[in-house]
Amino acid sequence: MTPDRSAAASNGETMARTFTLRPYAKINLTLRVGARDSSGYHDVRTVLQSIGLADKLRVMERRGPFALGVSGRGVPEDRTNLVWRAAEQLWRRAGRVGDPQGVHIHLTKNIPVGAGLGGGSANAAATLVALNKVWDVKLPAQDLVSIGADLGADVPFFLCGGTAVGVGRGAEVYPLTDAPRLGVVIIKPSFSVSTAEAYGWFDADRAAEVADGARRPARRVDLGWPTGPVQLDNDLQLPVGRRHPAVGEMVEACLAQGARAALMTGSGSAVFGLFDGLAAARAARRLQRPDWLVIPTRTVNRREAGRGMSL
Repeated sequence: MTPDRSAAASNGETMARTFTLRPYAKINLTLRVGARDSSGYHDVRTVLQSIGLADKLRVMERRGPFALGVSGRGVPEDRTNLVWRAAEQLWRRAGRVGDPQGVHIHLTKNIPVGAGLGGGSANAAATLVALNKVWDVKLPAQDLVSIGADLGADVPFFLCGGTAVGVGRGAEVYPLTDAPRLGVVIIKPSFSVSTAEAYGWFDADRAAEVADGARRPARRVDLGWPTGPVQLDNDLQLPVGRRHPAVGEMVEACLAQGARAALMTGSGSAVFGLFDGLAAARAARRLQRPDWLVIPTRTVNRREAGRGMSL
């Protein structure tokens, strides 16, 4: 996006620049989990999809040390935030010493936390894009992807956006033909699930040879691909659903409102339903409950996702 420019200082100093980025959330249309490798990570195969729910990053040049402010509950403003970690990684990759300097970032959180929607990873990706320009680092996209992969498995996807497949640890991403525009309803329950919890439960159930007899037939959705409809499935949904039955209740509620398919996204706790056109908005009104955050939105293609991340 074109930067806003503050008024020039009376002493003739260069005008400070301000950039605004809007990184979109994601859902996992599929998530298949394989065995853990020697380093403790699982081999995954996932189809990721951008959706029209976005955070906002306001990136402002200013003198002094790097600083982060956050509007949103439960989101840290210190070095544990992926925005801060992304800034530190890029600063070091640029060969600069000490702590990052010269930028203040204000993050406005709209993407629910602990939901499997990738908000933290999206913000990290946006930070890499913004600071690569503000600090005049000029790293190519491939290097930003490499840094992103060190920050988190989903970060490289947000440097791509649209519809894509992730393999390995999820950080190896290949763009796919964009899915058609579909209505999406996100339901975030009152509880959250961490990635570590979800994979821990998956491993525990597998080790105990817990039967998957409760697995429902996966829904198939036509995304206009010549290979035919895509089978939506998430290997983490059953382990998480056993500990949190509300996951199954949210899926069934979406299907009862006419969703083409409904599934938990990522490691949870949010569930999404895919709908035709304006049906998502109507379904969202009917799905409202006191302990559910219900958000109507839609799929976002790669070009749209790129505009949200552009400077």
